[in-house]
Amino acid sequence: MRTSMKALLAATLLATCSLAQAAELTVMTSGGFTAAYKELGPQYAAKSGDTLVTVLGPSMGKAPEAIPNRLARGEHADVVIMVGYALDELIRQGKVDPSSRVELADSRIGMVVKQGQAKPAIGTPDELKKTLLAARSVGYSDSASGVYIEKELYKKLGIQDQLAPKSTMVERVPVASQVAQGTYELGFQQVAELLPVPGVTYVGKIPESLQSVTRFAAGIPKAAEHPAEAKQFLQYLASPQVQPAVQATGLDSVAR
Repeated sequence: MRTSMKALLAATLLATCSLAQAAELTVMTSGGFTAAYKELGPQYAAKSGDTLVTVLGPSMGKAPEAIPNRLARGEHADVVIMVGYALDELIRQGKVDPSSRVELADSRIGMVVKQGQAKPAIGTPDELKKTLLAARSVGYSDSASGVYIEKELYKKLGIQDQLAPKSTMVERVPVASQVAQGTYELGFQQVAELLPVPGVTYVGKIPESLQSVTRFAAGIPKAAEHPAEAKQFLQYLASPQVQPAVQATGLDSVAR
């Protein structure tokens, strides 16, 4: 009887300690890494006992939901996951601990067409150029990938004058959702943001020689309430064992 009671007390003490050690982490995450986070976050929470409170917002821009603007208003975060150069700016401003920066994944630009449409050839610069010139309409995001297409890609291909009248920067909603509705014939965005959207066919990435690669990274704000637990979470997101899940969302693992 005494042995059973001791075992029960030990189990109760262990459970109490586990609960005491568990933390509620507020995670601000943006854009292209969100699909991977939504897959890996619950797995980590179940394993660690920590609770993840997710706050979505873009890495930059004037929108009040943007991560830098949230932090500027004093909103709390234990982890921020965002475009690498936007994270660097927060580090420069003294809002994120520079030693906490973790490289997570690279994101490349891809293209979709409406489901049921034939997949056009875009494997080489010449094929991409011909496909763009033949398209009736083109949509791209209002994030870094769309700015690159509008300001640099068209210029590299020598077709900015021909494409400008039939190209649109899509604001606030996924580009693929507009392609699915038939608003645009071709849609460009980071691959990880195209794949989750129904009603479209993923064609592929644009040629590597024309790519604009976006690095996603994460860090811990200096005002974080649970920096030790946040560090463990970031180590998990960057660990080798989760890379197949990261790659399945359309991201590319960082060479380490």
